[in-house]
Amino acid sequence: MDLDLALEPASILSAELGGIAHGLVALLPNLFAAAVVLMLTGLLAWTLGKGITRTFRRSRARPALIEAMRQLVRTLVWLLGLLVAATVMFPELSPTDALAGLGIGSIAVGLAFRDVFENFLAGFLILLRKPMRVGDDITCEHVAGRVEQIRMRDTWLRKRSGELVLVPNSFLFKNPLEVLTDLALRRIEVVAGVAYGEDVDRSRAVIEAAVASCDSVSEDRRIDVFASAFADSSMEFTVRWWTGSAPIDEHRSRDEVVAAIKRALDSAGIEIPFPYRTLMFKGSVPLRRADEGARPLTDRY
Repeated sequence: MDLDLALEPASILSAELGGIAHGLVALLPNLFAAAVVLMLTGLLAWTLGKGITRTFRRSRARPALIEAMRQLVRTLVWLLGLLVAATVMFPELSPTDALAGLGIGSIAVGLAFRDVFENFLAGFLILLRKPMRVGDDITCEHVAGRVEQIRMRDTWLRKRSGELVLVPNSFLFKNPLEVLTDLALRRIEVVAGVAYGEDVDRSRAVIEAAVASCDSVSEDRRIDVFASAFADSSMEFTVRWWTGSAPIDEHRSRDEVVAAIKRALDSAGIEIPFPYRTLMFKGSVPLRRADEGARPLTDRY
């Protein structure tokens, strides 16, 4: 009796293993067919990817956009191939059931990787609408730098101090984005002040001539010099001109223009005033000479 009880689990295990082996043997044709489907899927994905690359290169699209389209087409082909392979491997699985399972799985994956898909979609839209190109200098909120790569998930920015910043595409897509180098020229502005005793029209003419003499100032755009404000110690002029749009062009041009204005005003004898301060005292202030010790010269002044 005990021997029969000992043999019973072994018999059950043997029967189960036999059933599994029989099921695998019966499934071999389906496995082979599914493998063939996957091989054909890979070949189709590779062929379509090459075709997409050649087509977009002829239209001179950006490399990042070409790569994005190639990855998208290949992903769609593989999803379809996996769906077909699943229905071939498991005949009892209908396409409707497979699609329903894929839909539920997609929702779960989408909720789990919401940020990843959000950045992916934002990157695709950025590549489509072309707001910026590789090599552009941009500013977005507190991030600024030159675009080195535009990828599907993030954009690589090289800061002007040399650091590399990987910015999520959703951040660039949602926030206001300044493309500093969208045009070849950009307008720069400084404020110059002259003393109140100087002639306004003459000062304006001297400043404008000084700006026009600078090599970094564009000759095709107008130079503006406006009397803009009554400051504490000076009459202020807003000076505007156009130069290269890159940040280094701005710094070089600003340096050249400010130096030229200073030299021109000095040569013309026009005063650039220091801030003046008038001090008022309520009580008497005694004046003393250094060689007379503490004896006051006068009680008031």
